[in-house]
Amino acid sequence: MEVLEEYLNFAIDIAKHAGKVMIKYFKQNNGASYKGDKTIVTLADTEINSYLIEKVKENYPLHSVDGEEEQFGKSDYVWVCDPVDGTAMYARHIPVAVFSLALVIKGESKVGVVFDPFTDSLYTAIQGKGAYKNGEKITVNDYELDDMKTVCHYDLWPEADYNISKVLQELENKTYIIGLGSIIRACMCVASGDFTFAIFPGTKHKNCDIAAVKVIVEEAGGTVTDLFGNEQRYDESINGAVVSNGKVHNEVTETVKKYLKDRK
Repeated sequence: MEVLEEYLNFAIDIAKHAGKVMIKYFKQNNGASYKGDKTIVTLADTEINSYLIEKVKENYPLHSVDGEEEQFGKSDYVWVCDPVDGTAMYARHIPVAVFSLALVIKGESKVGVVFDPFTDSLYTAIQGKGAYKNGEKITVNDYELDDMKTVCHYDLWPEADYNISKVLQELENKTYIIGLGSIIRACMCVASGDFTFAIFPGTKHKNCDIAAVKVIVEEAGGTVTDLFGNEQRYDESINGAVVSNGKVHNEVTETVKKYLKDRK
């Protein structure tokens, strides 16, 4: 456990540096461009990803890095990173974006950090030690879907392997569903009890989006699985994700199964 604390402190240092980089480019030309898969990348994405690799090589040379923009090495100890989640918003100077970093050991998320530099919100967790926002313990809510206090999140894009539009059509009869612009930011709202669930259809290399979410939300008392309610590894591509307060999890995944076939 002491080693995991050391890893958490390392991740926090990286997150704080990443936040400064994000703010720097947010206030100027962020160099936004489109990758081959039609997603946006900015100077902040590439600079943060490269900095992480540099620091991992320096401090943990036997570990590897699986960054959304750049990878390094091959190991059972993988630092899984999304340098800027919410890039489409960030590139348009809309302050809805976060940095995310997890240490995944043999496929399991053990340490997670998410930093929102625009609200100075730092979310942290070590498996078995609870989840925290700026040092204060956080927990998921206990709302049902038909509770008028419930707000939920979705991500949806044309190239996603799973089209969750029919799933959303059914679920929105019971709850208010919004697209915040950053799946990881939305999942931190689940962890802190502000949202009740988030649904994510991402697959190829989208472990970068959910690795830190897995440990933070579950340490806050929630549940994180693939779209169909199954556990999955976070050192490889995933099979979508449902991130919830736990109470509504089965209802959401059963709705998914009504409209989608598991491709895994």
